[in-house]
Amino acid sequence: MQKDFLSIRDLSVYEFGQMLDKAAEVKKHPAKYRRALKGKILAMIFQKPSLRTRMTFETGMLRLGGEAIYLAPSDISLGSREGAFDIGKNLERWVDGIMIRTFGHQIAVDLAAAARIPVINALTDLSHPCQAMADFLTLREHKGALSTLKLTYVGDGNNVCHSLMLAAARGGTRMAVATPPGYEPKAEVVAAARQDGRDTGFELTLTSSPEEAVAGADAVYTDVWASMGQESEKEARARIFAPYQVNAKLMAQAKPGALFLHCLPAHRGDEVTDEVIDAPYSVVYDEAENRLHAQKAILIALMGDKD
Repeated sequence: MQKDFLSIRDLSVYEFGQMLDKAAEVKKHPAKYRRALKGKILAMIFQKPSLRTRMTFETGMLRLGGEAIYLAPSDISLGSREGAFDIGKNLERWVDGIMIRTFGHQIAVDLAAAARIPVINALTDLSHPCQAMADFLTLREHKGALSTLKLTYVGDGNNVCHSLMLAAARGGTRMAVATPPGYEPKAEVVAAARQDGRDTGFELTLTSSPEEAVAGADAVYTDVWASMGQESEKEARARIFAPYQVNAKLMAQAKPGALFLHCLPAHRGDEVTDEVIDAPYSVVYDEAENRLHAQKAILIALMGDKD
């Protein structure tokens, strides 16, 4: 692997499959890896709050025999008190890896460029690669070979959508994305996904029709309509995205036995109804659990002792 994990694009098709294999192995045999990061320390920089990110990275380090140090926004005031370059240059002297959950993607890029130790993107406004790894581990567990599946994403063409497209390109998974006009995923990410998936069987359909996108899907995915930093747009987005709610009627357009996925937290009654998120076909808590296993695999790959 490369030194850092900032994007799904940091993994080749082969490495993507190997990382999912490692995550499955770590999940099945956790005791085998309880000393994999013995003596290693991960610095966790948070500019955005999170339940799943903090718990899974901190728990992951502890279960691998290492430790994690939480750095809240007020602890370092990244970007105001001190820039990413200087923070990276300091942290590389004290710890073995850095995890960052922030706003602008360039902040993570700058941090990784400055630090000689691995940097992991735990979320930026552009991408959410750790979430996508957990999602595709979940899909593989429940549905088998990724190359046989159709995944549909309904909602905002945001960071989660971006990383899902890039992961689907590596898994050879067909994907449909339904967004309101003006809320499509970034054109450069769409182009990158199509380029990366040209030899894997990946196909990508972009549409404004949720019904068209969901037809024949093996799994349906959605996310909140207004992400952190978009609170001022919440009311306007609620009106625009209302036809994109994932409810029982929309799920009925998918294949029988189709899964429902969501990265959480969910705004019940907005992007998804209770009857869907609480249905037997919902695997949202499996995804949340798999954040732990996928990230343990990433941590081992980046911070573990090299043979």
